[in-house]
Amino acid sequence: MTTQQSLMRYIADTWMDGDSTGLEADSNLVELNVIDSAAIFDLVHHLQVAYQIKVPLHEVTPDNFRTVTAIAALVDQLRGIQLERELA
Repeated sequence: MTTQQSLMRYIADTWMDGDSTGLEADSNLVELNVIDSAAIFDLVHHLQVAYQIKVPLHEVTPDNFRTVTAIAALVDQLRGIQLERELA
């Protein structure tokens, strides 16, 4: 399962009662009222636990959490940075 697929499943299960109808990878999650600003911090916590990454506060921006595609890109980027540090 890709990061994007995993995130879509988590978002649907957590904030859409398991019904992902209308949720696309590029859907604007705030405009669709899927998540609000408070829920973003719950999502950050999930990302840190599920993907074993640290999400720096400066990365918690509307652009990074606007769509599933953006969130998955952030996760993949942070995982790469963490891996580089572990291998150094």
